[in-house]
Amino acid sequence: MARRPACERAASGGFAAAAASARPYRLLVAALAPQAHARPPAAADAEIGALIAQLGQSGCRFQRNGRWHDAAAAQAHLQRKYEWAREHEMAGDAEAFIEQAASRSSFSGRAYRVACPGRPEVDAGAWFRERLHVLRAAAPAR
Repeated sequence: MARRPACERAASGGFAAAAASARPYRLLVAALAPQAHARPPAAADAEIGALIAQLGQSGCRFQRNGRWHDAAAAQAHLQRKYEWAREHEMAGDAEAFIEQAASRSSFSGRAYRVACPGRPEVDAGAWFRERLHVLRAAAPAR
């Protein structure tokens, strides 16, 4: 039996499993496309690392795709997303990270939520923007 060209196999669903497993990353690629092929400067990398670490140390719960996760699991998830973006040279500044990776699921598009003890539940984007503002206010003047 002759082997069909890859484009015919793809059109007939031959690569459906591979495409389905790549979907979350394709959405992340599309979201980060404006920053494609740009490595984050050291300052941006440090800010993003600090934001991810703050989430991990916050004691807050993190909702992703309708399920709540503890702060350590949320930190690990966002760290993996950031590392993937960096490996593919698609990481931008802290604002881009918040808007394109830390605010919503690249799989479902659903907004992430953060619930901290004694505080109202908020969208993750707002939580991270507040933390970035505080982080920058505390930084020494450049």
